[in-house]
Amino acid sequence: MDGNPSTNRSVVEGRWFREVDESWNGYSLSLGVEEVLFHKKSDFQDILVFKSTSFGNVLVLDGIIQCTERDEFTYQEMICHLPMNVHPNPKKVLVIGGGDGGCVREVLKYTSVQKVVLAEIDKMVVDVSKLYLPQMSSGLSDPRVDIQICDGVDYICNHPGEFDVIITDAPDPVGPATELYEKKFYTKLKAALTPNGVICCQGQTVFISSELVASMVKMCKDVFPNVGYATGSTPTYATGIMGYMVASVNPEINLAEPVRQLSDADIDKMSLQNYNSQLHRSCFVLPTYIRKILRDIIDT
Repeated sequence: MDGNPSTNRSVVEGRWFREVDESWNGYSLSLGVEEVLFHKKSDFQDILVFKSTSFGNVLVLDGIIQCTERDEFTYQEMICHLPMNVHPNPKKVLVIGGGDGGCVREVLKYTSVQKVVLAEIDKMVVDVSKLYLPQMSSGLSDPRVDIQICDGVDYICNHPGEFDVIITDAPDPVGPATELYEKKFYTKLKAALTPNGVICCQGQTVFISSELVASMVKMCKDVFPNVGYATGSTPTYATGIMGYMVASVNPEINLAEPVRQLSDADIDKMSLQNYNSQLHRSCFVLPTYIRKILRDIIDT
């Protein structure tokens, strides 16, 4: 979750990994460590993978937990199926970041999808995920997937009006991800969409990052005519709560109403463990404290 090089104090100490950011004011998250599988600095960030005692393999970037094998589905399904299920016919999808492959895996579950582009700046994340997170990265070998090792911001600038859905599976706004939290980035996202295009961005955790979330949503609202904010639960993210910013260039789309109503048979066929049509609607119903934070920005 939120962190920066000056305040991040995450470490492996004995049999425990502690995710610590001093700006969290006395809060930290710990996971038991069975074995460190990989630890190396790439050209962009520190990459750590360890086998935990109860959450499977864990990917950590710059000291911040990105995913665990046990609960990754709670995040991957929400950030993907929210935008995919409000677009009437998503054919071409762009995933920015997401080198672990989780988003690609989920997007490929839609028969309408003809092409998925993964724009990941750090090749080492892709390579490490293929080795240590095989269930998440399984879709990266699909013939519909085009892996581009590049800066996602540069990529969208060169592909105007091309994508039906864009998913920004970004780490926190530090290092190579800083640009993904600026107003000009949302402007570029909008330009890369087709007329009914939809985006979904990692929306941080309101409980400990209220000012950042409010700033992100305001910037997005300044660019898109249709913006919504949803929340979901992922146990190994700080506070267990994750936000999702969803927006469309089409002001008529109801972001909280899925265009496809998934039956139990659909859910089984798509191997969904978290997302369903009822959850889609309810995740836009925000707790009062979040409504107060966002009430002057969007209709909550």
